Amino acid sequence: MSAPPSALTAEDGPLRRRVTVRGVVQGVGFRPHVYGLATGLALAGHVTNTPDGVVVEVEGAAAAVDRFCERIAAQAPPLARVESLHHQDMPVRGDTAFTILASRTDGPARTLVSPDTATCADCLAELADPADRRHRHPFVNCTHCGPRFTIVTGVPYDRAQTTMAGFPMCPDCAREYADPADRRFHAQPVACPACGPRLRLLLLAGARGPEDAGGADPVAGARALLGQGAILAVKGLGGYHLACDATDEEAVALLRRRKARGDKPFAVMAASADDVGHLVRIGPEERALLEDRARPVVLLRRHPDPSHPVGRPRPADAVAPGSPDLGVLLPYTPLHRLLLGLPGDPEGPRLLVMTSGNVSGEPIVTDDGEALERLAHLADAWLTHDRPIHVPCDDSVARICDGEPLVIRRSRGYAPLPVPLPLPVRPALAVGGDLKNAFCLGAGRRAWLSAHIGDMDDVGTQRVFARAVAQAASLTGVRPEILVTDGHPGYRSARWADRNAAHRPVVRVQHHHAHVAAAMAEHGLDGTREVIGVAFDGTGHGDDGAVWGGEFLLADYDRSIRFAHLAYVPLPGGDAAVRRPYRMALAHLGAAGIDRSPDLPCTAACPPDELRVLERQLELGLNCVPTSSMGRLFDAVSSLAGVCHRAGYEAQAAVELEGAALRAPAADTGAYAFALRTGPDDGGGAVRADPAPVLAAIVEDLRAGAGPALIAARFHRAVTGLVRRICARARERHGLDTVALTGGVFANTLLSGACAAALREDGFTVLRHRLVPPNDGGLALGQLMVAGRAAPAD
Repeated sequence: MSAPPSALTAEDGPLRRRVTVRGVVQGVGFRPHVYGLATGLALAGHVTNTPDGVVVEVEGAAAAVDRFCERIAAQAPPLARVESLHHQDMPVRGDTAFTILASRTDGPARTLVSPDTATCADCLAELADPADRRHRHPFVNCTHCGPRFTIVTGVPYDRAQTTMAGFPMCPDCAREYADPADRRFHAQPVACPACGPRLRLLLLAGARGPEDAGGADPVAGARALLGQGAILAVKGLGGYHLACDATDEEAVALLRRRKARGDKPFAVMAASADDVGHLVRIGPEERALLEDRARPVVLLRRHPDPSHPVGRPRPADAVAPGSPDLGVLLPYTPLHRLLLGLPGDPEGPRLLVMTSGNVSGEPIVTDDGEALERLAHLADAWLTHDRPIHVPCDDSVARICDGEPLVIRRSRGYAPLPVPLPLPVRPALAVGGDLKNAFCLGAGRRAWLSAHIGDMDDVGTQRVFARAVAQAASLTGVRPEILVTDGHPGYRSARWADRNAAHRPVVRVQHHHAHVAAAMAEHGLDGTREVIGVAFDGTGHGDDGAVWGGEFLLADYDRSIRFAHLAYVPLPGGDAAVRRPYRMALAHLGAAGIDRSPDLPCTAACPPDELRVLERQLELGLNCVPTSSMGRLFDAVSSLAGVCHRAGYEAQAAVELEGAALRAPAADTGAYAFALRTGPDDGGGAVRADPAPVLAAIVEDLRAGAGPALIAARFHRAVTGLVRRICARARERHGLDTVALTGGVFANTLLSGACAAALREDGFTVLRHRLVPPNDGGLALGQLMVAGRAAPAD
């Protein structure tokens, strides 16, 4: 931030100064803050929103102007994020009052839009107060909370450029909006029951279609339906949720079948952290994350033997089968709070399943007409309203890892805040990967990582991607000079970039190099010194055409060298091996020279006919791309140990293997060990980590009667030991002492914590993701950093 010019030497001489404030300063009460600060210091002048940020001119006594400049950022409103201040002395004009001017729309967009924010305590108090005119109003909000990003249609941020433009304010709301002393002074989404959006409850009425069924109180009708086991489509901030009573076994099972979700865990919404404290472990860090303004879904470790006190809600077994965690979120809209009941309301469900309103794999539904059509086979009723959603935005997912937040999916509550960059980049669009897609726009020292888009296999998701790119460009003003993609030639995101390049360069970045670069960028590294990048995931296109995923790279932003990797094994049948982990286990056993005997759980899980074909496929190498994937090794061990043989969702086998390891006896400290090999087939000098001794030891333990928990724990310790040994060898050879742990496998907090502790014990500096996902949701940030520096100038 630039320092203000020196004050006038004349003690009583007037001074006029212009201050340009950039950052998240629109839609967060910044102009009212400036107004109050200026008038409190007896300063004249004006403040306005512009596409460049908030521009203020103040005039008055020099000492007062200086105090104003000292306080403008230090005392900013809670949702504001001041990134820069620019001060310029101006000629004195003799103004006698301070005013808020109409917003200016000229010039390029450079301001930042605030994320959507959970309902604040003041608004919740009004919601519950029978004497307040917004009592039970499902859309109560103020300058400090409510919808922002999902309703913005343009900048500067004014009501006319939001989806509230169609709701003229009543006299009472207009009076609050114009009153500098009011909490709703220039709060753009301000509304009340007299002038705001309307809630409706719709029920299917046979061939006639949906009909209004809410009567005078749609919320009461919705709560009654939920209590009867119905599934409701509920319109939220960034899209529709599908909701049901989380304690109702039949309702949860029905939702799972309708949504075709397999065994993938659902998240549950509770009124407060105390309502789930008997189910999961909640420390101070977990509570703070649950109650944060962003209100992510927080993955919380289940109690090994949860108690079920009388009167405390217990979720159905089908909510999160086989998972060591329960995803919990707290209400973040007034409507959510009403659904869970206010004091004095009739009894109703106290835990609600809240899952995205879509069929698994499709984008979240945001349009009301589309919701009635696409969700008709999923929902029994719709709790909807007439405020449009302009920007789709799924719930974010986070957890606590070693006392610090770890964002797994970055979306509502975090997007569209930019990530500060350690180095300037040229204007660029990095399109990310095909799984957990998020793109990234960058220019200068800012990167705008998009909200979670989804898996690009779905055509609807690809359309959402294209719209989101256009919307982000309009809000940020970034005009990309280059496009950046993953190195995989078949990725749909890469094909989109090729089709939309319009003669601009398209730069391809190796998958795991991008992962490491994302970790470096998040931690502010300037790339002048290489790091040891440990990139573990399920799949990433390698430079040699193989499927990589167990990689140790020596990397900066300009290049990466493959120092070590898991030894290659065949990936039999591609996606079939991912969905059926026993296939991966059998492939690993064959590569290790271990007999696939019928007493092994993975062999027993494979149907005999499939086993014969699989063995022939492996023998001939048909449709068997070589892979070094750590994610696939976790799958293999999960099946070999008898934990998970069929995966109904991504990483299910690995998640359940981690859960098994958490149940291991504390007294056991045994560990397996990988063999480290080099030789003529090592890919140009790279060390190969051979899991054959690990697999042989697991088979020996199985035959000695060891259970899945002990095997899972020993395997986690084996991977930790491998990371420790390889990093030590890299330091010996290359003198590097910083390690970046990245890739989706490091969402496993048991593994991440163990690796970080071991490396720190050995004197390494360890970089782990916090605000940028370690999985492919953070890939585009790394792509941007690599290509933004490496791409040739036009």
